[in-house]
Amino acid sequence: MLLREEFEKREHDIYRTCASFSDESKGRQREEEKCDIRTDFQRDRDRIIHSKSFRRLKHKTQVFLSPDDHYRTRLTHTLEVAQIARTIARALRLNEDLTEAIALGHDLGHTPFGHAGERALTRYAKDYIDRPFLHNEQSLRVVDKLEKDGKGLNLTWEVRDGIINHKTSCNPATLEGHIVRISDKIAYVNHDIDDGIRAGLLTEELLPKECTDMLGHSTRDRINSLIHATVTYSLDKEIIAMPEDYGQAFTELRVFMFKDLYTNPIAKGEEIKAETLIGMLFNNYMEHTERLPQEYINYIENGENKAVVVCDYIAGMTDNYAVNMAKRLFIPKSWQHTDM
Repeated sequence: MLLREEFEKREHDIYRTCASFSDESKGRQREEEKCDIRTDFQRDRDRIIHSKSFRRLKHKTQVFLSPDDHYRTRLTHTLEVAQIARTIARALRLNEDLTEAIALGHDLGHTPFGHAGERALTRYAKDYIDRPFLHNEQSLRVVDKLEKDGKGLNLTWEVRDGIINHKTSCNPATLEGHIVRISDKIAYVNHDIDDGIRAGLLTEELLPKECTDMLGHSTRDRINSLIHATVTYSLDKEIIAMPEDYGQAFTELRVFMFKDLYTNPIAKGEEIKAETLIGMLFNNYMEHTERLPQEYINYIENGENKAVVVCDYIAGMTDNYAVNMAKRLFIPKSWQHTDM
């Protein structure tokens, strides 16, 4: 028996009947020969980790632009989501590999400068594209098309569904997708509190007392509390949720964070500049598509919407790359005489 088949059998021995099983996947967009060692979901996880878009997450903003080494980036956020999600999946006897693959891929489409970049592309592209730029949709586009020089990663249906449906307003088709959806919020609310305290913009005492009395008075305690609450409540159910009182306290904590940190003028003061920079890049590439890398020019020549392709290129940039491209395009260089 192949190792993959042993792993597939083990899934049926260990996981609950409501789990997603790799040998029952709805498959890939393009048929391909199966691996003799890894299950399909393990293979998807590996493809995401080895992708260029995953590596670029280390230089993309989470909340604070150009932070020092101890603040979260989009990559460290992704790793924290994956850790929380895998813990919950293991405790609930659901598919850990599928859960991890979704978690690692959920933010691949995020723009430079965090949500500021997302807002900027929506605003500047609105005359060319009839929908907002959404990072979950872009994450799916990355794995379906943009990776591997236009071939995409050819991931399974279940991973793709979890990636596009990880936002709060969405409804994943698998319980593993729901685990990532709730783990994403547990991770970013708590690590953003931690970063806000490190930045001097928050203190534990400023957090709503009715929330922290229930959830905990430190980042570690709150994450632990929310994981336990989710596991305990979901243990014998085919849903992933928290008890109502925990859910309410967590929602109130998120509302506080949106009001006191995510829109804090000190933390977000540089975002206006970031959005302007994104707009300048967008307008420049729309006028001069010849400045795009050849692979993106090829997309346009093959019939892709020009504005969509320009958004693809900009969304794939890291913070530093976007700043350097703006310098190259808009800041004049000093002239130097060269003796012949």
